[in-house]
Amino acid sequence: MSQAATKQDDTEVGGIAADRLRSIIERVERLEEEKKALSSDIKDIMAEAKSAGFDVKVIRQIIRIRKQEPAEVEEMETLLDLYRRALGM
Repeated sequence: MSQAATKQDDTEVGGIAADRLRSIIERVERLEEEKKALSSDIKDIMAEAKSAGFDVKVIRQIIRIRKQEPAEVEEMETLLDLYRRALGM
């Protein structure tokens, strides 16, 4: 088999660019490892917060709220207040 044919076989199989596919998969695998490490770090921080007397559920809720747009937060709080009043809370 010629050098060009061998190179073609290495990089393209069944119309799929194998090198490109391998690169994508390896990048995702590296990111998954980083995500796992970050998740572990977040778990450690939450354990630290809990041991300091903070309510972890409330901390997570605050983080969720901080990710939202101010208008979304205001709308949610308005509806929450309305629903509470409707239920006599």
